[in-house]
Amino acid sequence: MKNAPLPSLSHVDAANRPAMVDVSGKAVTLRTASARARVQLPLAIRARIVDGDIATAKGPVFQTAIIAGTMGAKRTHDLIPFCHPLGLSGCRIDIAVDEAGDVVIECHVRVENRTGVEMEALTGATVAALTVYDMCKALSHDIVIADVRLLAKTGGKSDYAAPAT
Repeated sequence: MKNAPLPSLSHVDAANRPAMVDVSGKAVTLRTASARARVQLPLAIRARIVDGDIATAKGPVFQTAIIAGTMGAKRTHDLIPFCHPLGLSGCRIDIAVDEAGDVVIECHVRVENRTGVEMEALTGATVAALTVYDMCKALSHDIVIADVRLLAKTGGKSDYAAPAT
């Protein structure tokens, strides 16, 4: 029985070298993406959540994470070598605490361009989660960043929606 051929990677050229994807032949369309990161805080830190945020000497944790996540999404191309620099049309970071006490961070990004914004959404959510960690680590190092994932994307060749969990 023959194995099915593996799909080709988009960031590898014909000589199997790393390469940026040439998007010059693609149409400019509206592209959107949403991603989520979950931050699990120990009880001692959860107890400090008042009025939907955590006050620290460094400032309000969730408000600072929103700013950092937005900056991260805008600078994704500086962090990931083959991401195209994009002038984002919009970036929104939502932070909430769920019933389990986890901090749920969602990043929603949009652009009119030839390439998608999945990496920008993932980077925005992740940088916001890292900021929560950074601002709370003096209280505890038992913080876990988990379940970073793409929730949805539209535009381009195909749309995607993550299965409901």
